[in-house]
Amino acid sequence: MDDLKLGVVESQFADIIWEKAPVSSGELVKICSDKLEWKKSTTYTMLKRLCDRGIFQNNGGVVSVVMTKEEYTSAQSEKFVEDTFAGSLPAFIAAFSARKKLSKAEVEEIRKMIDTFEEE
Repeated sequence: MDDLKLGVVESQFADIIWEKAPVSSGELVKICSDKLEWKKSTTYTMLKRLCDRGIFQNNGGVVSVVMTKEEYTSAQSEKFVEDTFAGSLPAFIAAFSARKKLSKAEVEEIRKMIDTFEEE
């Protein structure tokens, strides 16, 4: 999971792909040239790096998503809870709510989520 962590620039690049995919690698080069002022080689180097991590794939010059942004965010959240709170979601919620009081709407939303998981 450590190999999924993205730096700031990698995140900007990944956001472009998540927004545009599927996208031709040539079009991706143009977009990155405009938005990030990258050269072709920089785009391909970064693309290879994120493909090697299993987030995207480049087949026949078409870049597509292997892991959606939502899947990526979920994986990062799980890793954070695992590393910081020994995998305990209740410990995370306790720490979070100790500094930020949850609104009634947030508490109700959490209750609904728990009820949904209990039903499954």
